Amino acid sequence: MRMAELSRESGVPTPTIKYYLREGLLLPGEKTGPNQARYDARHLRRLRLIRAMLEIGGISVATAKEVLATVDAAEKDTHRMLGAAQYLLTARRHHCDQETREQAEAEAGRLLAERDWRVPVKSPARIMLAEVIGSLRTLGQDDFLDRLGDYARAADDIAAVDLSVVAGRDDLESMMEGVILGNLLGDTLIAVLRRVAQENLSERMFSGGDGI
Repeated sequence: MRMAELSRESGVPTPTIKYYLREGLLLPGEKTGPNQARYDARHLRRLRLIRAMLEIGGISVATAKEVLATVDAAEKDTHRMLGAAQYLLTARRHHCDQETREQAEAEAGRLLAERDWRVPVKSPARIMLAEVIGSLRTLGQDDFLDRLGDYARAADDIAAVDLSVVAGRDDLESMMEGVILGNLLGDTLIAVLRRVAQENLSERMFSGGDGI
């Protein structure tokens, strides 16, 4: 397909496609002339992925380039590639003072040991976990952390669903897309479901409902 058709099929304006090409987010099409190229279904698929990362996920062009470089890498170790994609998408930071951070890191380490979770010390997700724990401690929300084990058990169930979906896909590229979009949109999905469930339980507990 020509670029005009690629634009029409993807819903991405032609100038934006050209920008993605210049930035290296989208691989060049097959040259058919001095200023012409042919694109195929893989370009369409990649455009949808790029659009989801930038417009829905809100990540930067630089991070998107790193994620896509991981997708295109020659290395085919599934665990390493899926982990690399997840690491790049775990970017949000919660700050606390050094003493609180060290205590939170120790608390996060104890939780991982209790759950037998095999997560490296430098994992962005593990670092973020410690930062969230530290922030909750700083804000006096210790009662939430008293239930950290309950949250961890729920997270295990969610992760099992996530990985079963990804593992059921036919090829590594599709699996990578699942990790990328599953994290970007899955986090929102879980947050929304949590809020819906909270609203339901709040009505039952505090508004004269049937209770739980």
